[in-house]
Amino acid sequence: MITIPQGNAAADPTTDAKPLIRLADPEAEAPLTEAASQEDAKPSRLHSLDALRGLTVLLMLLVNNVALDTRTPAQLTHAPWNGGVRLADLVFPWFLFCVGIAIPFSVRSFRKKGLPTWRYDLRAITRAVVLVLLGCLITSSLYKRPLFALGVLQIIGMAYLVGALLYDLALSRRLIVAGALLVGYWAALKFVPIPGVGRGAFDQSRNLIQHLNDTYLTAISLAGLPAVVPTAALVLIGTAIGDLLMRKDARQSRTTAWLLAAGAGMAALGALWSLDLGFNKALWTPSYILFAAGTGSVALGLFHLLIDTNGWRAWAFPLLVFGANAITAYVAPILVKVWILQEWQVHLPGGQTKPILQWVLDSCVNTFGRVPGGWFYTIGYIVVWWAILSLLYRKRLFVRV
Repeated sequence: MITIPQGNAAADPTTDAKPLIRLADPEAEAPLTEAASQEDAKPSRLHSLDALRGLTVLLMLLVNNVALDTRTPAQLTHAPWNGGVRLADLVFPWFLFCVGIAIPFSVRSFRKKGLPTWRYDLRAITRAVVLVLLGCLITSSLYKRPLFALGVLQIIGMAYLVGALLYDLALSRRLIVAGALLVGYWAALKFVPIPGVGRGAFDQSRNLIQHLNDTYLTAISLAGLPAVVPTAALVLIGTAIGDLLMRKDARQSRTTAWLLAAGAGMAALGALWSLDLGFNKALWTPSYILFAAGTGSVALGLFHLLIDTNGWRAWAFPLLVFGANAITAYVAPILVKVWILQEWQVHLPGGQTKPILQWVLDSCVNTFGRVPGGWFYTIGYIVVWWAILSLLYRKRLFVRV
């Protein structure tokens, strides 16, 4: 019998709406771009950003629900400690990158309403709190008891809050802050001594972040809090890319070129930095942050070329469905899995019982074979959720935080 992995994904804290489910036109939601030649040109949705966000959601569902055990492709598993970067390691930072990119569009939409700045700050704080509470709901559901801890949504919420509140800074100052956060984080890992160990320890069980978590933060349910420093830097880098996308340029190809060049530069800088302090997702090392931002910018540049510049949008529709309801794509599969599919039992001949999800997976394996059956289950699970999200998309129902 094969054990079902726990699901995980991401949320979308960047849209310009109140925390509720509402009826809306998908062509009028979230980030907008404007025609370069006219100040009052009719805005259109930035489909490339939607597609990249949708890709991250799709990959999260794939990585967290693959059911192949030892046959799982290496790129769908996280790299071992200091083992480089795999596709699975890029999914979460890519989504954080999208969070940062969307902030400038949200701020511009807010400013057009003529509301005071404190209202925007209050809304950013409210969004962050809602994300943290949703994350705690998921954590509590996984452990079947009320529990406050820092997980995916909680980190996203706090990193988003830093990026949103600092967006009023000039672009150069935001980049200086992002650089200072990364350099300071690197210096702490390299030079702050650990009692009884010394400076520069970077083993899986002996490093500064682990020491802080074990000694100070776990007791107050804040283990993982240091990750807010590099992830906030990633969100701030994303705001710079968002500014680039909002520039009025008569030639979309120039924007694409800037995205690809910036991405290649950040990825190269991250690779160079990794020679001193390697790529490490568990600790969100600065080299890993820059490499993730760089590859994310390249992916966005390619989507921008294909979708926004050349107008080839039909092929991206499956990704747009995931990207338009990212918070639902994160929360719903986990809660349904934890409270229904892993709890409700199927009664089998002979008096045996199995959780619904385990019974489905075993049935797929018994019918199609070990590897084909595992793929059938994983892809089928994703398709079912895509169909549900597609129905919401067509009915223009979106969950916004």
